[in-house]
Amino acid sequence: MNITVASLSDQVFPLNVSEDLELENLKAFCEVESGVPAHEIQLSFNGMPLTDNKKTLKEYGIKEGDMLILQQISERTPSQRPSTASGGAAPAGGLSMPMFDFSNIQIPSNVASTSRQPSGAAGQMGLSSDDPAVIREMLLADPSALSMLKQNNPRLADALTSGSLEKFAQVLKEQQEAKAERERLRLRMLNADPFDAEAQRLIADEIRQKNIEANMEAAMEYNPETFGTVVMLYINCFVNGHPVKAFIDSGAQTTIMSAECAERCNIMRLVDHRWAGYAKGVGIQRIIGRVHMVQIQIEKDFLTSSFSILEQQKMDMLLGLDMLKRHQCTIDLKRNILHIGTTGTETPFLAEGDLPECARLSGSDTMDEQKVLEESLRQAEHQQMAEAMERSQQSSSAAGPSGRLSDPATTIMPGDAFTEATVKEIMALGFNREQVISELRRFKGDKTQATAALFAKSLKF
Repeated sequence: MNITVASLSDQVFPLNVSEDLELENLKAFCEVESGVPAHEIQLSFNGMPLTDNKKTLKEYGIKEGDMLILQQISERTPSQRPSTASGGAAPAGGLSMPMFDFSNIQIPSNVASTSRQPSGAAGQMGLSSDDPAVIREMLLADPSALSMLKQNNPRLADALTSGSLEKFAQVLKEQQEAKAERERLRLRMLNADPFDAEAQRLIADEIRQKNIEANMEAAMEYNPETFGTVVMLYINCFVNGHPVKAFIDSGAQTTIMSAECAERCNIMRLVDHRWAGYAKGVGIQRIIGRVHMVQIQIEKDFLTSSFSILEQQKMDMLLGLDMLKRHQCTIDLKRNILHIGTTGTETPFLAEGDLPECARLSGSDTMDEQKVLEESLRQAEHQQMAEAMERSQQSSSAAGPSGRLSDPATTIMPGDAFTEATVKEIMALGFNREQVISELRRFKGDKTQATAALFAKSLKF
């Protein structure tokens, strides 16, 4: 049978033994595993010391899967043995192992409440304090906690770094209320009828969340490196004689450069505006044009490449798949180098300290995450509006011809944030009314963003 032995020094080891094994032979096994001499080993089971070395494990009532506690003791003289009058019981064999009962000890309420409150970064991340100013000062004073907050709670980190205590307090209060609501739902689930449909849903959500937490704990224990942030691949190069840090991206179709970097490298005069358009990826960016041929110096090699010039791009330059395939480049992650196959040249990837500010882990910007959040909220509002219009249309059609409404896809509704003049102005560019109204609703009446989205969709086809 399999049993587990745990020592007071946090040493735990399993043993596969027979139930007819005598205690003295079990101590010999424990000596091999723990390094404690067998005559100094005292084993306890269910809080009771095992004192008869000739008894078997079966006679002690030890079964499959049970755990024994190992304590290292030493023989003492009678004068050194503690008195049993103080509540201890001296076992036979000249060994002293007092047993104490702590169940009647009362913990002061103030100590108990203090011990339940998290401290340090954990308490800050758990949002347990009631004073936003205190939490804000503690986070700003602890760079490690601030870095963790940026990674795990970017919305709160953005409010923290904004410098506004009012904004930070508002976001903090919202998250505290959300946490309290989750706890309220959990208590409701525990006290609800188990056959209630809502209770079943809450139970399923609780089980799913526990599975996620268990999966995360296993990943943190066995694969902690997956929680780190990978440094992106950059190299040093020269464009038209000007130093540039280029981002290596095999997932990008073309090589691009920001308009600011093109100005710095004095190649804006070569931009062909006939190649203007929109670049689509995670978002949409306007392409000013294209530079058809420019020399790039990597180490001692001079290579030719074309660039698409983007109007708003935070990184200076991105070497895409067109450049990498043309020069048969190899990304060697083992040696941390970029190998240029056409020339045999090798150049190392930059360390984090040499990266541009936009690519450093410590300087990560939360504005992009905020934009993604706002975009998702806009899409959710648009979906809710479409569902409301559909329900309104269904109810009006059920009421008969007298209650029929105009088509909401082509009609400006009272809640829309744009006017008929805006719709006609965009329609003059060649788009139909339904497309224009749909995009204006999507961007809450923003004419510029709606026009850009319509052009992007037209380029797709």
